[in-house]
Amino acid sequence: MTEGFKATLKSSETEDWLDLHVIRPFCYYCALAFNKFDVHPNTVTIWSMIIGAASAFFFACGSFYYSGTWGVMMNVIAIFLLMIADIFDCTDGQLARMTGKKSRMGRILDGVAGFAWFIPIYHALVYRFYLHHDIEFAWLGIENTEQNTIIATVIVYILGVISGIAGLAGQQRLADYYIQVHLFFLKGEKGSELDNSKRQQEIYDQMTPETHQWAERYFQKSYIDYTKKQEKVTPQFQRLMQKLREKFGATENIPENIRKEFHDKSLPVIFWNGLLTFNFRSFWLFLFCLLDVPVMNFLWEIVGMGLLYLYVNRRHENFCKKIADSL
Repeated sequence: MTEGFKATLKSSETEDWLDLHVIRPFCYYCALAFNKFDVHPNTVTIWSMIIGAASAFFFACGSFYYSGTWGVMMNVIAIFLLMIADIFDCTDGQLARMTGKKSRMGRILDGVAGFAWFIPIYHALVYRFYLHHDIEFAWLGIENTEQNTIIATVIVYILGVISGIAGLAGQQRLADYYIQVHLFFLKGEKGSELDNSKRQQEIYDQMTPETHQWAERYFQKSYIDYTKKQEKVTPQFQRLMQKLREKFGATENIPENIRKEFHDKSLPVIFWNGLLTFNFRSFWLFLFCLLDVPVMNFLWEIVGMGLLYLYVNRRHENFCKKIADSL
């Protein structure tokens, strides 16, 4: 890795193999191109959101079982668009670090991007099930009537909501938080984007209609809720941080031996945490769509990814408690 490329990464420790060796190097060259034309990182993020959301139309139309080659082509286009959206989502951060154009709005938009993709995609998958469900009905021995179709579609929609809110949103929110926590103990406060709801509330309270656009105030308000939810599911980490502040004052005064202990315990968790992010998650989405059973993606996110979430959260909380108890 060149020094220029490494400077655009948060840390090689928080990247999985595919990101570090394939996606991030490609995004680095994309960032160089965008920088040449003076494209702002936030603009790249917005493009990512639009492209990812556009993939929903093609996911809704993609089915080999029902539409033959045309359906496969729709699926392939959908997968391609979502991968491009992810590349842009990775590029914006590297571009921001390359150019120094980091901003609070950029951080908030980066967290919103994934939701901007998957909300329309999940609705598209429900619509696809409504149109094409012969495989699932055959498995369950359900007669393919209009009434049964409506009932089943409502159930699938509920699964999609659970998958999106309790699954995707909660899992990616936690994964993002643990990455920033790891970077905080690895690089310090300036090397991470570890936020807290109290500070975000203070920023929001200083915003007025005269000084900030309504959109910025709206996103900041949403970000307060985002950070509160991160803190709610990590009580032992919050307790650890409180004890560190009480004992050492400013966070930069945390002794190196405590930073190292936390880092060494966090590093193995970061591997499993990486499975909650886009690459592993999207693999299953692509697979289930290509197999013409996209509804299985909802069940996988609720059960399979849900168990992974609980494992990562429990393991992280356990070592935070041990460190806090030792202080």
